[in-house]
Amino acid sequence: MHHRGTNRSRGGLTTKIHTRANADGLGIGFRLTPGQASDMSSYTDLMDDDLPDPTAVLADKGYDSDAIRADLEGGRV
Repeated sequence: MHHRGTNRSRGGLTTKIHTRANADGLGIGFRLTPGQASDMSSYTDLMDDDLPDPTAVLADKGYDSDAIRADLEGGRV
């Protein structure tokens, strides 16, 4: 049995924590996903939270997609 947001890997159950932070680095939005889930799967949920649009984005390569780039270039940043 595993809980929502966890998944089994060679190392056991894993979870990813996706965080949206403000300019001071304080977490203002969070999502949990199973460890094998694509990082891109949490982007829309994090960005659709009722929060101010970001002025900058810092993310690892797991968030690099044409759809995310188009969203950011379309006015989110």
